[in-house]
Amino acid sequence: MAHGEHKYQVSVQWTGNLGSGTSGYREYGRDHIVAAGSKPDIPGSSDAAFLGDARRWNPEDLLVASASACHQLWYLHLCSDAGIVVLSYRDNAEGTMLDSSEQGKFSQIVLRPHVVVQAGGDLERAAYLHHVAHEKCYIANSVNFPILCEPVIEADGV
Repeated sequence: MAHGEHKYQVSVQWTGNLGSGTSGYREYGRDHIVAAGSKPDIPGSSDAAFLGDARRWNPEDLLVASASACHQLWYLHLCSDAGIVVLSYRDNAEGTMLDSSEQGKFSQIVLRPHVVVQAGGDLERAAYLHHVAHEKCYIANSVNFPILCEPVIEADGV
């Protein structure tokens, strides 16, 4: 694993000028494009509650997805090292944001991974590795609110 400093560069380009810029709160679109190098663009907007396009990714979606994906990637790595064969992994993660007139902030993210491991695998160890993955997750270590994990582990064929 590479250690040291890693930098991530993205471009966020607002595409929501409807003709009069930000002349009024309801006079502009919240649409934007998130780009990073040669990766596919991500169509973004604000949450529909804030006049955004519900069909596009919003920053809150992306934050929850980042926490979920980071945990998943660490978990798969740890299982591989431990000789636990993961056959499928799906997380139905949920973030809670508190919105006030002064500021909004996330109060928590709950990860709910459902993991199927190969029959005969160590289910207790597979469950424990979620704790280790959480400790190692770069996103969980970077936010100022709790990220909880409520995994379901089962053996293939059970």
